[in-house]
Amino acid sequence: MRIDLKEELCIEHKPVPCTLVIFGASGDLASRKLFPSLAHLRRRKLLAKDFRVVGVGRSEAPGVRPYLRGDYEDGRTYEKLKGLLKGDNVLFYLAVPPSLYAKIVHRLAAAKLLDGLRPGGWSRVIVEKPIGTDLKSALRLEKEFARHLSEAQVYRIDHYLGKETVQNILIFRFMNSIFEPLWDRRYIDHVQISALEELGVEHRAGYYDSAGVLRDMFQNHMLQLLALTAMEPPRSFDAESVRNEKIQVLRSLAPSADVVLGQYEGYRKEKGVSPKSLTPTFAAMRLEVNSWRFAGVPFYLRTGKKLGKRAAEIAVSFKQIPHSLVPGLRPSDVSANVLVLRIQPDEGISLTFEAKRPGPKFCLGSLTMDFDYDETFGEDPPEAYERLLLDAMQGDPTLFIRRDAVERSWEFLSPMLEGKALKVHPYSPGSWGPKAADALLSRDGRAWRKL
Repeated sequence: MRIDLKEELCIEHKPVPCTLVIFGASGDLASRKLFPSLAHLRRRKLLAKDFRVVGVGRSEAPGVRPYLRGDYEDGRTYEKLKGLLKGDNVLFYLAVPPSLYAKIVHRLAAAKLLDGLRPGGWSRVIVEKPIGTDLKSALRLEKEFARHLSEAQVYRIDHYLGKETVQNILIFRFMNSIFEPLWDRRYIDHVQISALEELGVEHRAGYYDSAGVLRDMFQNHMLQLLALTAMEPPRSFDAESVRNEKIQVLRSLAPSADVVLGQYEGYRKEKGVSPKSLTPTFAAMRLEVNSWRFAGVPFYLRTGKKLGKRAAEIAVSFKQIPHSLVPGLRPSDVSANVLVLRIQPDEGISLTFEAKRPGPKFCLGSLTMDFDYDETFGEDPPEAYERLLLDAMQGDPTLFIRRDAVERSWEFLSPMLEGKALKVHPYSPGSWGPKAADALLSRDGRAWRKL
């Protein structure tokens, strides 16, 4: 497909000089995501000239310099760290298990490292999900944060929000006048949000068996994608305006949702998993947003492991035509228009609509226009962590999670996490999940999209 790209605006802010301190610098997240992202940012000359990285960890981290090896709960580690820091601004990245968040923040505060090293300087802290394991633990952790940090200093990262297609949801909706007028219950039939994985739990079995799919994916990624899809237009693209509209969506979720849980066959034989585990590795959900815009429009969400394909997308299905102009052709025979925002792995946007095939015969068929990032720009979109690291250095929390969103997400999921009556259905690896998930849509006369 031919695409003519006309660049109308390009804003690029380089962050001010700062030091990034990575706790857990010898760990998997740092080696797979953080250091490669920083290397790519440096190659693109997007880091400040005086930018520095300091690694902190319990074990050796070859190639990381300067690097401080020490115990996270030992005050001497932080005194040594203080001696390594230079400049006014410090960004602390806690790439460690969540159980260490409060302890590290407490030690940073005790060492006077959270108030800026000099007048006018700043200190910020990035924490990974999950924030707690339920509402009670999340509130407890947030209380610890609030003891030592202002809300403006806490950057709760969700890497899904750094993905190019996710960022483009706001631009697509609110910077194109042809789509936003159609973005409501009058024209949209339903929305499907999918985040599917081919792999099983792999090396994360120890964490995953105690967390499960609802804590691992729904409390953060899935509900954030829903919020971006269903939110009202923000006053502007500043952080508070965008996050204010997102929290309104989460507060408008109907209190009950239809849920199907599943566990792939063979999960209990994975190393580190209990042989009697009932931990779900798949979840599908039908829910509604009680807002003027989307009242009565079902949102179907599904995510899981060991499925038929790795794919994440938001599919907006519009209502079918009310009347067919062609004799013998019913409105239900005509495919509905579908707008798909592909998040991974083939980032892009597609729109399916009806068209006549060339020729003397009257042949009607569905046509899909597809925009692919790689094809259009000649390269894959950057790693999500690149954008998020830059935003944290610049002090822009738009794509990070605010405290009230964390609390509201746990409130919504609490009944499902506490419910003992939810059956966990088995499903075959390589399938699309348990058959019971199909019933969520089939009873509404709909079906999951074939990916």
